[in-house]
Amino acid sequence: MLELAFTARDLAVTRLAYSPLWEVVTSRRLLTSATARPLHRRWADRARPRLAAAGLGTGLLADLIPERGYLPDFLNPPPASTTPSPRADRALDAELAVLARSTPEQIRADLERLEHWSPAVHAFHQDPAAVLPHLLAELRGYWEVALAPHWPRLRAVLEGELLHQSRRFATEGPAAVLRGLHPGVEWCSETLTLRHYTCAAGSRELSGRGLLLVPSAFVGPAKVLMVNRPAEVVQLCYPSRGVGVLWEQATAEVPEAVAAVLGRSRALLLAELAAPASTTELSHRTGMSAGGISQHLTALRAAGIVSSQRLGRSVLYQRTQLADSLLAAAG
Repeated sequence: MLELAFTARDLAVTRLAYSPLWEVVTSRRLLTSATARPLHRRWADRARPRLAAAGLGTGLLADLIPERGYLPDFLNPPPASTTPSPRADRALDAELAVLARSTPEQIRADLERLEHWSPAVHAFHQDPAAVLPHLLAELRGYWEVALAPHWPRLRAVLEGELLHQSRRFATEGPAAVLRGLHPGVEWCSETLTLRHYTCAAGSRELSGRGLLLVPSAFVGPAKVLMVNRPAEVVQLCYPSRGVGVLWEQATAEVPEAVAAVLGRSRALLLAELAAPASTTELSHRTGMSAGGISQHLTALRAAGIVSSQRLGRSVLYQRTQLADSLLAAAG
């Protein structure tokens, strides 16, 4: 069990961001497990042979990410942006640039906390500067094979989570967000308690740096992960909402009564907006052109049926209460 003590300033500067590098680390840990969660099994069954064919099934990255226990903190520097690039070929660049600046002292200190050392980890500990470029290349290769093809889907889920929690921050305050973050996380008397934290237990102060909440699509429902390094913001990686629809192929069911009033295309868009989404993601899921979707959403927004909010480089659309009432009335 770990306790994080908050001051008023810590609450004020607590914030949200998602991270492609966290998705690399959490998904690689999932693949390290003998059996993937059923939710991700189809992805894992495809990713494993592709990684093996690319020579990435084993290696230093796999040695650094055990199935359970401590993960080296240097693998997850604070995200450089709240919302990374929507382009899969650029999403990881800023975070790898920060990782590349890790000092030998930082790397060695983290490696010494690992329980099991492979020959590759030994070599990394002996000469971090020489081995780090190879690790960066491995991270890049893993991303391109296992995650980049799915980045639009992953980004839509994570941006939807940021939008959901940002609205809770605005309407209910940070304490309410922390209180409802995860079943294994408890908030009481300005202290956040992590019940399922597997590393060093005890109590720690955030020292005015606040907490960076990082949702992930690949963290198991019973787990949270944390990075706590001197002079850096503490990061808490937790399971994102919306992962249940991440790998779904079928489009949403269109209520015929709503289609008769709004038209089938607009009714389909309403059905697909069970979670916030961008025009790009809606186009991917429905097969409609982005331009056509934009026109439909503009009309629906003017009628008060959908609303929009900018999040970084994306504009996310979501149903309003009027839309929910309309769909509920149609069964």
